[in-house]
Amino acid sequence: MTNYIYPKFSYLRSKEQADGIVKRHPIVVIGAGPIGLTAALDFAARGQPVVVLDDNDTVSIGSRAVCYAKRPLEIWDRLDCAAPMVDRGVSWKVGKVFFRDQLSYQFDLLPEANHQWPAMINLQQYHLEEILVAKCRANPLIDLRWKHRLISLKQPGDHATLAVETPDGIFTMEAQWVIACDGANSDTRKMVGAEFTGQLFQDRFLIADVAMKADFPTERWFWFDPPFHPGQSVLLHRQADNIWRIDFQLGWGADADAEKQPERVIPRILAMLGDAAQFALEWVSIYQFACRRIDNFRQGRVLFAGDAAHQVSPFGARGANTGVQDIDNLAWKLAMVLRGEAPEALLDSYHEERAYAADDNILNSTRATDFITPKTKVSRYFRDAVLELAQQHAFARPLVNSGRLSVPTPYATSALNTPDEDLATGEMRPGTNAADAPTVAGKPSWFLRCLGDGFTVVTFGNAIDKTEIAIGPLAARIVRVGRDIEDPSGLLAARYGASPGTTYLFRPDQYVAARWSGFDEAKIIEAMLRATAQDSAQHPAGQKELAA
Repeated sequence: MTNYIYPKFSYLRSKEQADGIVKRHPIVVIGAGPIGLTAALDFAARGQPVVVLDDNDTVSIGSRAVCYAKRPLEIWDRLDCAAPMVDRGVSWKVGKVFFRDQLSYQFDLLPEANHQWPAMINLQQYHLEEILVAKCRANPLIDLRWKHRLISLKQPGDHATLAVETPDGIFTMEAQWVIACDGANSDTRKMVGAEFTGQLFQDRFLIADVAMKADFPTERWFWFDPPFHPGQSVLLHRQADNIWRIDFQLGWGADADAEKQPERVIPRILAMLGDAAQFALEWVSIYQFACRRIDNFRQGRVLFAGDAAHQVSPFGARGANTGVQDIDNLAWKLAMVLRGEAPEALLDSYHEERAYAADDNILNSTRATDFITPKTKVSRYFRDAVLELAQQHAFARPLVNSGRLSVPTPYATSALNTPDEDLATGEMRPGTNAADAPTVAGKPSWFLRCLGDGFTVVTFGNAIDKTEIAIGPLAARIVRVGRDIEDPSGLLAARYGASPGTTYLFRPDQYVAARWSGFDEAKIIEAMLRATAQDSAQHPAGQKELAA
């Protein structure tokens, strides 16, 4: 049914199992999907050795997650993975929404120019995982262990004890920290007894990946109540290798086993594309989705990420994209704790910030699902009226919801933020992910690459000579716009609302921690301590620097 040849990754017996010793590892990741592999790469980029356990020996079966947004691409670029993903995938930014046989409206996810990465790429999950696996295998700090299944987990105190089953039997290993990335049906979540609450939607959808050559533009097309599938919705996406993803809403009463059969799938596709269409089925699946999350992203020594921590509907491309941002938030915090640069309390902010983001995603996802599948006649009348009005009237278009597409959630209320206290202006408030812009630093580059993966102070037009601020084991590089990097178009200053003197402090995940209208070293030190869950009044190095 598929032309894709799935790779087989070799099982290797670990030395600790062969020698019968119990070894304690700093970090063990459970699950080698996109989130677990990203976690391994991010920890390794921060100098942390990591072991990844996966009970399989290949990449994911079927295309699964296919849409990856600009923010995850920026994160993967920091990990040196984005370029091959974009080269292999299909870039797009335009979406069209149809009501019955008429275009209701269209949107552009990235209407402005001068961004390094596209608004979205479509790439089958198995291709994406192959890229990530190759990067992991090339990194000496990453130990990928295939056919290793976690069967029990206990937390006796300052570590976790894991029983792992392999083709050579069961052995025991220990971890200072466990990162659970083992998906929606996470066994790890069950082992720690974590609550997973939310809404399970009473609807079913058919995914059909179809191999065909078609001249449709590379856009996201979504139909409400189309003539070829009346009363339901349909979604069309192009993927790599001339594979097209088609999602058909089926309704709750559909027989999942029967609907997956080719004799039921093919007529649906012919009704959509026409009787003369030439295509082959690549992969077929039925899904029911939920909007829910774990009660706490941290369960002792176990930290949850991706679908193991939260689930949303597939409309809006919020699943894998959100999981990658979980890791982006977690990796720098755990690395700092392991290096002794921050207290363990910093990890509590992982739940605070990412649960806040998960709740935002669940809210948007639930609203989209309610619009796509109205539950009452009144809701359906409202939806249909909005879709008709949107054809002619701009005021109705924001009300159309075929899945609010993934954007980063600002950590607006995070305890790690230093609130604005002076005349700093613009949209880049504390808790917001950094906006990119073209810059020049010896040669043309991009601003996010200038930030790197540590604390960074960026100041506009200041004639300071310092290149670093250090606070005990903490340090922040200073990047001076107009001296270390150039902003020839003025776009960087515009995106940051900057005037001479404007200063920003960025966290290691490239989020704004604080901003000021001028450069004040004492305030920067205090903000760095706050961003690492430390109290400057109780921090000896902070007291010394502030006094100076």
